Amino acid sequence: MNKLNRSDSEQALVELAQRVLPAGGFGNLASDIVIAKGHGGRVWDVSGNEYVDFLIGSGPMLVGHCNEEVLAAVQEQVLRGTTFFANNEAGIRLAAEIVDAVACADQVRYVSTGSEATFYAMRLARAHRKRDKILKFEGGYHGMSDYALMSMAPSRPGNFPQATPDSAGIPQRIRDEVLIAPFNDAETAASLIREHHDELGGIIVEPFQRLLPPQPGFLEALRKLASEYNIPLIFDEVVTGFRFAYGGAQAYYGVTPDLCAMGKVIGGGFPLAAIMGRADIMAHFDRNAVADESFMPQIGTLSGNPVAAVAGLATLAILKRPGAYEKIFATGTKLMQGLDGLLQEAGIPAQVIGEPPLFDVFFTSGDIKDYRGMQGNDLDRAKRFNGLLRERGVLKGDSKFYISLAHDEADVAKTLDAFAGAIKVL
Repeated sequence: MNKLNRSDSEQALVELAQRVLPAGGFGNLASDIVIAKGHGGRVWDVSGNEYVDFLIGSGPMLVGHCNEEVLAAVQEQVLRGTTFFANNEAGIRLAAEIVDAVACADQVRYVSTGSEATFYAMRLARAHRKRDKILKFEGGYHGMSDYALMSMAPSRPGNFPQATPDSAGIPQRIRDEVLIAPFNDAETAASLIREHHDELGGIIVEPFQRLLPPQPGFLEALRKLASEYNIPLIFDEVVTGFRFAYGGAQAYYGVTPDLCAMGKVIGGGFPLAAIMGRADIMAHFDRNAVADESFMPQIGTLSGNPVAAVAGLATLAILKRPGAYEKIFATGTKLMQGLDGLLQEAGIPAQVIGEPPLFDVFFTSGDIKDYRGMQGNDLDRAKRFNGLLRERGVLKGDSKFYISLAHDEADVAKTLDAFAGAIKVL
């Protein structure tokens, strides 16, 4: 087992963070670690401890840290300028690449974050449909907007379709504008959509919700119902876009939405996200294409930033090469199977849930198909497991192993050894 040494300089930074940042951090990973650098599938903290990195920036670094091709493109662009608040060649070419790759994308509009992308996608659906309510699925994560923070992680889930706010500061009336359905329950979703179809502006769903794959027929049922009532269907692919397949989860699962939000991978490690979809819906962004009352303004200082765009183009060029996704899936499969086998051998009640590019372990023997099933996870044991992995040089977030193209056989071997050691302690 690696002994993690904490240098005086890292401890001083942790103490400084406690003074100048709420809760001592950026609101993301726990604040007891300060990352200094990353390369390939590994990162190092300020104390010099090395980790196999399955956080990969919470997903963007799908081709690994400091990829030479991405860095070269970024360095070349930086010398030409870093932002313009105007069209630039890289942003236009990246949009064209996305349109060619993603089934639902006739056009693309850039923003800087996934939260913005999902927020604008919901607003766009409401503008097109001229209805106010949004149907989302319990446990679905769609960023940090008021609408998204309804029943994303309710501590005491209510009765469907009642929404529960997950944050202070959300206006009470927002609760009345969001309907909640259980993920992977096509029958209940259908009943709610049929009952409320004339109020619904849109339906938003993660096609792969956090770590839950869709059950056979679930996404197809949503597609059929949305089409039946002419309600825009939104896929939140901020996480899954270009991760499960070159065309995203909609290509992987074979279901095409009307609108889609993407982020993370398409920015190549820089702040960039996008809304994309049918041309007639995207037309609400164009003042000359719709009536004044249907126009939806959208302005962002860094939208389509050229540095992010060249990083995204370089990343997609790497992912487009033969064998890229096969390698990502092979790496994830080895780790999923290895972890599952070790848990079974140890007799620990647990399940490895997800898809090879994105998975985690849940310490429960109960059925896991929706948010309420996920609540059976033994969180104390999961936290302990994550801590034991970090002690052994494997870094991940509170949930999710993100697999990258840069993870190699040595990373897999070290991780399997860490699994074995951590499970022995558990």
